[in-house]
Amino acid sequence: MNKAARVRDPETNRFANIRLEDMQGDMFGLCKDQHGCRFLQKKLEEGEPTHRDMIFAEIYPHFGELMTDAFGNYLSQKLLEYSTDDQRDLLIESISGELVSISLNMHGTRAVQKMIDFLSTQRQVQSLIIALNLNVVTLIKDLNGNHVIQKCLNHLPPEDNQFIYNAVAANCIEVATHRHGCCVLQRCIDHASESQRIQLVTEITYNSLTLVQDPFGNYVVQYVLDLNDSRFIEAIVRQFLGNVCALSMQKFSSNVVEKCIRVSEPSGRRALVEELSGRQRLERLLRDSFANYVVQTALDYSDPAQRAQLVDNIRPILPMIRNTPYGKRIQSKIQRESMDPLRSGTGYHPSMASGYFMAPPHMVAHPQAHHHHVPPMLDTRHSSSFIAASSPGGPNHASHQLLSAHAHHHQTGSAASAFTTPWAAATSPTGGPVPHSYAALGLSQHDPQATSYATFM
Repeated sequence: MNKAARVRDPETNRFANIRLEDMQGDMFGLCKDQHGCRFLQKKLEEGEPTHRDMIFAEIYPHFGELMTDAFGNYLSQKLLEYSTDDQRDLLIESISGELVSISLNMHGTRAVQKMIDFLSTQRQVQSLIIALNLNVVTLIKDLNGNHVIQKCLNHLPPEDNQFIYNAVAANCIEVATHRHGCCVLQRCIDHASESQRIQLVTEITYNSLTLVQDPFGNYVVQYVLDLNDSRFIEAIVRQFLGNVCALSMQKFSSNVVEKCIRVSEPSGRRALVEELSGRQRLERLLRDSFANYVVQTALDYSDPAQRAQLVDNIRPILPMIRNTPYGKRIQSKIQRESMDPLRSGTGYHPSMASGYFMAPPHMVAHPQAHHHHVPPMLDTRHSSSFIAASSPGGPNHASHQLLSAHAHHHQTGSAASAFTTPWAAATSPTGGPVPHSYAALGLSQHDPQATSYATFM
């Protein structure tokens, strides 16, 4: 800054020749002033231990208040960076009772995240865990607080994050069906140890019939499927058996059924497709705005025998649905396959050429972005280009993909089921589908013992 600029900026100029010693007793007031705060930060950056200790002595009693101040939070971050281990111990312990409320604050969340970056002793880590332990779910569901939990996942080793895994597993539905919670749960899976991953996937699997009906929960189930672990995939498929047709007619769960058909082992895929193959059911499925895409996926991925059975059962229905958009698409698909000996004779699908099944593209999320928004549902069908869940980037690449925009074929509004069978959709007194309940789909909740930790061992 030139001389003329300094004259025009008296606020900056007023600290030009001030010694820190001259400000003793007034430092707390300086912290809440933009230029005073910068003056103190500069003194810390100079690395003079005497100056650091002087600032610490005056700021320490007010540290929690400064963390939530528009200007003071920057000084609190700088003090955490330049403090000694002993000083940092005292700072963290001094705010332990306020740490949750500070984390929920738009300024405080940044200071707490910086604090986690500079944790340097096990004493500090334990102070953090004790302070957050009883409020993990509250933090996860908050716009600001969820970033504190994500910072813990990113920075601390899995064993120190066990308190997060316990809270998420105990409150799986509440977390997975929340806008921010579904993102954090996926990050939990990314950073988990093997035992922690099994702990979470067990709860997700047990609750999968509820989660797949939810606009956020369905992404969590899809994320587990994208891990490409056959133990997890087949456990989820078993939860859906007996309810495949009803799930196929739901806006969100139909996406998950499609993905199950794509990634399942042959035995699981056969079981899923078998439930779609009855002629009476097929007519209703093919007329449905969501389920017809499930049938198309079944045609693409089923083995030759099942595909032949599907085609045989679909042909008599074609005249009745020929004039619908879905009917025309199905008829065109059957005609193309009948002319393609590879597809009609061997059950070949393009994705099989590389040795694994392909997953739909995901939108990449950035947990470090302070204000993350879940992408809106899309109303148009995606192109057929897929990104492999097990891409050259390896499992970590797939794990960074978040909140798939796979609602590619879903129109706004809910599907009205034409079924009168036991798997017809129940309706609320207002006529709409009953959300988040097994009764909404006429589903039968599986035996709680059906899926346990042993399922994956």
